[in-house]
Amino acid sequence: MLRKFVVLAAMALVACTPPIDRLAMPRLQSELSLSPLVSSAMVRTVILPTYAELEEVAFETPSGLIAIDENVLWADMPDRAVTLNIAQSLADILDTRVGPDPWPFVGLPDIAIDIRVARMLAGADGVFRLTGQYYIGGDGIDFPNSTRAFEITQPMPDQSLQSIAAAQSAALLTLSEQIARSLGR
Repeated sequence: MLRKFVVLAAMALVACTPPIDRLAMPRLQSELSLSPLVSSAMVRTVILPTYAELEEVAFETPSGLIAIDENVLWADMPDRAVTLNIAQSLADILDTRVGPDPWPFVGLPDIAIDIRVARMLAGADGVFRLTGQYYIGGDGIDFPNSTRAFEITQPMPDQSLQSIAAAQSAALLTLSEQIARSLGR
């Protein structure tokens, strides 16, 4: 009897909890079109800072601390969303096979792209910052291994959640275009 009461009480509590809103990162299209230097590329799962890995939306406060909005969650896990966003943008720009890790195609990709993000944050100053480094690894014969740092800033009209999502999308598109320039002509 006690077990039934506990189950009913838990169900009642869940029913009273309001649903959490989810924020989708808009998908932006690049106007850049390049001829690929490789026939396939794999984007490894993007490594994000701890605060950016969370489902909650992170932002910088005026005092410089990183805070999160517990009332709104990203529509998808951030590392997965960022990885898929970059893979799709690269595929569009280069018009070649680009996929996420694990590699979804038969055979091995020509190269792997590894992205390590140091900062991905909406600043209290109204600027979204995306910084880090990416690595491109080939077999050394057809495509040289390389690494490049990136430091992307994207102004935001305000600190709203929609502005944060739009600025993050724009910054990721800029990063995708930078990577594509390393892989195309």
